Amino acid sequence: MANGGPVEHGFPHLDTVRASITALYKRLSYDTIHTFATSVAPADVAFGDIDDLHLGAQRVAREMVRHYHLPDARLIIDFREMTHAANVELTAGPEYFVELNDRFRSHRRDIGAALAHEVMHVYLHRLDLYFPGTRDNEILTDTAATYLGAGWLLLDAYREDAASSQKLGYLTPEEFGYVLAKRSLVFGEDPSIWFTSPQAYTAYTQGMAQARRDEQQPPLTAAGWAGRRRYAKDRRHAQDQHTPGPHAGVPYAFSPDSRGPLRVSFPCPTCHQRIRVPVRGRVRARCTLCRTVLECDT
Repeated sequence: MANGGPVEHGFPHLDTVRASITALYKRLSYDTIHTFATSVAPADVAFGDIDDLHLGAQRVAREMVRHYHLPDARLIIDFREMTHAANVELTAGPEYFVELNDRFRSHRRDIGAALAHEVMHVYLHRLDLYFPGTRDNEILTDTAATYLGAGWLLLDAYREDAASSQKLGYLTPEEFGYVLAKRSLVFGEDPSIWFTSPQAYTAYTQGMAQARRDEQQPPLTAAGWAGRRRYAKDRRHAQDQHTPGPHAGVPYAFSPDSRGPLRVSFPCPTCHQRIRVPVRGRVRARCTLCRTVLECDT
């Protein structure tokens, strides 16, 4: 939790974020992912200053449990002084103890954001889905919470001005915006209408721009002129030199196929699983993981 300190910006964790989205699709399946098509509603996690602290926190926790489809999980909430925003004790369940930073006693509107992350820890724990290392596992948790409809709260908790700053989670604001944009492109949902933080809206627009760039990489037909020109040059080199191999700075890679023409592999712009298709002009490819149909010019 950044509390008055510097806030990291940009996309330093983008590779891990993309790997997290792929892992979600692989572990949950397309059908399960689409049961989360509707995000947590602002009214369901609203927390007024006159609400009882502990009863209100329990109510928001129950909403997160409901949203993540964990009906048999019970959260016991407490508050204490700590460095991090929150912590959850992962046990066999069904009861889980969650500690929230004392700061939330006076910043109650952000309790939903903290619980979105902590209850996702419970969800991933039950799925036995994790990445090695604390940093990557926390990025997975933030990405999963956001992609499955509760992470807009984490981005909305980001506020920064000349005198102060606050940010929850391990992703940068722009990375939260990126995952929200990827979700929006799949479900047609616009989370920006719920933002109370103007900085959150800016980060979301920057994340959307990055997500759109994923859809404009060759060999996709939506690629721009410069990308298509670079792709054609790399394709000629692969065909002429018979040494396909990867090329630095581009997402695609050529590889030989003993049974037919040269093939090119590239990441699906939706779930980032790599797709491999023959190099033979216009091709329509369907991602087997997220079912996205892609128009390609190989």
